[in-house]
Amino acid sequence: MNGIRLFVAIVTFFSWMFSYAQLPEKISKPVPGSYCISTMEFKLYTMINTYRQRYDLPQIPLSKSLCFVASEHVKDLFFHHPDQGACNAHSWSAQGNWKAFCYPRDENKKNSVWDKPKELTPYKGKGFEIVYYANDAVVIDSVISFWKSMDYFNSFLMNSGKWQVTRWNAIGIGIHENYACVWFGELLDPEGEPSICGQEPQKTIIQPKEDAVKDVKKEPQKEVQQKKEVAKLQPAVTTDKAKTTEPKVSHENPVTGKEHYYIIVRGVGPVKDLQVFLDDLLAKGYKEASLVEKNGKIRVSIMEFQDRVLADRALEQVKKTWTDAWILKQ
Repeated sequence: MNGIRLFVAIVTFFSWMFSYAQLPEKISKPVPGSYCISTMEFKLYTMINTYRQRYDLPQIPLSKSLCFVASEHVKDLFFHHPDQGACNAHSWSAQGNWKAFCYPRDENKKNSVWDKPKELTPYKGKGFEIVYYANDAVVIDSVISFWKSMDYFNSFLMNSGKWQVTRWNAIGIGIHENYACVWFGELLDPEGEPSICGQEPQKTIIQPKEDAVKDVKKEPQKEVQQKKEVAKLQPAVTTDKAKTTEPKVSHENPVTGKEHYYIIVRGVGPVKDLQVFLDDLLAKGYKEASLVEKNGKIRVSIMEFQDRVLADRALEQVKKTWTDAWILKQ
């Protein structure tokens, strides 16, 4: 009797193993055939590669899969705002064809927000994301200037810091209203490049600069290079501010009946010193930077909002560079 039971158990075990081996692999979701990127998204992609080329870094191939993930995420951020409470801008809502994810709360060894490309597309590798938010519709020059001016974001663009030994082989761009994001991946995308909406598929062609400096170390020269870049984008701002003798100051209650929230990065001090600091911010591309007065005290603000929630989100990012930054309510 015991022999019969043993025989049945062995047969059952091998039958289960055979059935398990025959189970089909999980099929990845294909990127919709009608999917394409906007001309604005393609322009941001081109600007990132142009910036990298000035430091002799290789061009990153545009990825259809990562662009689709980026597109889905910026729309989710705009329409559903999953970045609330303990969840930051890398989070995903429960309002789409994906698993909801609160980052960093849900991040662990088994579940990672960086696996979203695997979940949504045929892309097999992880993707890593940077996000941009503005009060109004995204302006490409402001996006690239902001990312270049902050070490955390710039490390992705320039393969520096944590990403120094990493080689990006795929990049995806997404822009919707006042959100923009970029996803980076180490693996090539089997889906290839996306088409540009309304245009025939094309590849990026970046013309070499005659005055490109060779063998420049990225970190020591970063600040100098940023000032040169922004000077090309905003020559009037840089020149005019440098000549200003009477700084323009935002006073209390700038708009009657409306509250303003300023992110302060430099406290009370001599007006001339504050003006020099402000000029430096403007030169780095912070177009909203200004001097703010309250109770007879003048401070330097880097961003201005009329919504406290939006100001709090921006403060999280600003604190990565200015750890003592805080919000001033007018």
